[in-house]
Amino acid sequence: MTERVLVIEDDRDIGLGIKTVLAKNGFEVTAVANGREGLRVFHGAPPDLVILDIGLPEMDGWTVLERMRDLSDIPILVLTSHSQEADKVRGLRGGADDYLTKPFGNAEFVARVQALLRRRQAAGRPPPEFYDDGTVQVNFGTQEVIVDGEPVGLTPTEYRLLAALVKHRGQVLSPVKLLELAWSDPFGVGPDRVKYSVMRLRRKLGSDSGPGAPIEAVRGFGYRYRG
Repeated sequence: MTERVLVIEDDRDIGLGIKTVLAKNGFEVTAVANGREGLRVFHGAPPDLVILDIGLPEMDGWTVLERMRDLSDIPILVLTSHSQEADKVRGLRGGADDYLTKPFGNAEFVARVQALLRRRQAAGRPPPEFYDDGTVQVNFGTQEVIVDGEPVGLTPTEYRLLAALVKHRGQVLSPVKLLELAWSDPFGVGPDRVKYSVMRLRRKLGSDSGPGAPIEAVRGFGYRYRG
């Protein structure tokens, strides 16, 4: 079944470029140039994914994002001309699933779209009993963790932290979200606790914060399991 993408972009050239790239990769694309038309299409024929430019005229992208999130959890990839961290944080906290700063490469763009759609498909399936990326193995039934063939002893919190990261692999999870997922009583626990727990977990997995480490720190946002 062909996956449908709604593109809301007021720049005609960028919108046409996005539509062309997505169509070449097998997607069915509807492109509109303003937020009101985007919401009309969104309500009339819900897509599988939305590409949303923040710098729209009249109704800006922030408003469109808010209205879409009030009604649906369809993946939304935000496009912005600003590289400021504050804009990216605002988008992610507002419900965007990912962001790209213009200009961007076609290969990265398509890869992010495909990753968001895979994530959505995975969310609709029963949770797996096992995870294995060739280095780290997690048995969610027995809560056993094996790294490079050797059992690793984790505290209950460290296990929940690893399980949360693995189950949301590819996604950036904020310290606040990780507190919610991994701590049995997150209230009164500060984000620094997450930082130090991630450091200990990395050591137990036999990796530090280098390029090959499975747990990646995304500055200003949180942590991501590469997988």
